[in-house]
Amino acid sequence: MPQRPGTPRLLRQINDRAALELLLSKGPLTRAELGELTGLSKVTSGQLLSRLETRGLVTAAGERPGGRGPNAALYGVNPSSAYVAGLEVLPDSVTAGVADITGTVVAEVTVDPSDAGDPVRVVHEAVLRACETASVELGRLRCFVIGTRGVVDPVSGDVRYSFDLPAWHVGILAGLRELLGDCVIIENDVNLAALAEQTYGAARGVEDFAILWAGVGQGLGVMLGGRLHRGITGGAGEIGWLPVPGEPLPSDVRAPQTGSFQRLVGGEALGGLAREHGIQEEAGVAGLVRTALATGNHGFIEDLAGRLAVGVAAVAVVLDPGLVVLSGDIGRAGGDALAARVEEAVARVCPSRPSVAVTGVEGNPVLRGAIVAALGRARDEVFSDTV
Repeated sequence: MPQRPGTPRLLRQINDRAALELLLSKGPLTRAELGELTGLSKVTSGQLLSRLETRGLVTAAGERPGGRGPNAALYGVNPSSAYVAGLEVLPDSVTAGVADITGTVVAEVTVDPSDAGDPVRVVHEAVLRACETASVELGRLRCFVIGTRGVVDPVSGDVRYSFDLPAWHVGILAGLRELLGDCVIIENDVNLAALAEQTYGAARGVEDFAILWAGVGQGLGVMLGGRLHRGITGGAGEIGWLPVPGEPLPSDVRAPQTGSFQRLVGGEALGGLAREHGIQEEAGVAGLVRTALATGNHGFIEDLAGRLAVGVAAVAVVLDPGLVVLSGDIGRAGGDALAARVEEAVARVCPSRPSVAVTGVEGNPVLRGAIVAALGRARDEVFSDTV
């Protein structure tokens, strides 16, 4: 019978990957504990750990006191075996974070892009500063994921259009890859917030959910079967353009802030709603929501919830995700009180009655999602190259 070259190597790769994932999620572990969790013998798990330690992927992480015998050595994934970068690009700031392969953020910096019109140079500068802060060489970064507003073409990876970031256009991705390497990915910011929600927030363990980003601009991230749904052109989730009864349709989709749902829940609309309820103008939409909650202005919160429910109900009757997470400035400011009222308002008009929750992600959700995406790519590369 002919031999099947590569089969033992493939099995070792599979076992190595399983062990590394266990060390990330449950570690540090002893050799015996790793053997029990993987189903491998003590001898095989010992050989595996030795191989991964030689490759620099696993390192000793202390000892666990035993019974009468000597303490058992603990092993964990070597944090410095690889690094990634995640970025959030806004019109007035670019924030870059560097994380080690375990997901620990080791540096975060923000730069002002106003003095440099070239997005490639701005991103490069932000990454260099983050690397300098982390004392990590640029060449040790395995992947870069950049979150930005606008529609990203799922085929080319380029930004097709972004009203807020006109300098981000076709060709930017090629320029970034020329400077930083092939593993540079541009992703819609709300899609990255959805990844962060799935990993750290209110949607942990949920495969089908949507995240409604409500603020000055509106966006939607959709997760179906545990995977982001981007649409054929990358335009899935542009909920600001959702037609709404009583609101005018845009006469030109190239004009920003003219979508019907945007007109219903955008900054100008909420400013008008606040005046109707006697709320003094505050800095930003989040300030209006916080003031309404602090002063007990339930009428404003109820009306806001009813407007947000229009978007949530539209998503629910089409996708039936079961869970909708409120994020963005309005979602964070409104908290559980707003989420509960949106859920009640949706239940009155929607037969599927999804749960509505406030975001559970701490810190910058776009940046955290970018790091999650970059770690996924980097681990696929690093953890598959062990034998």
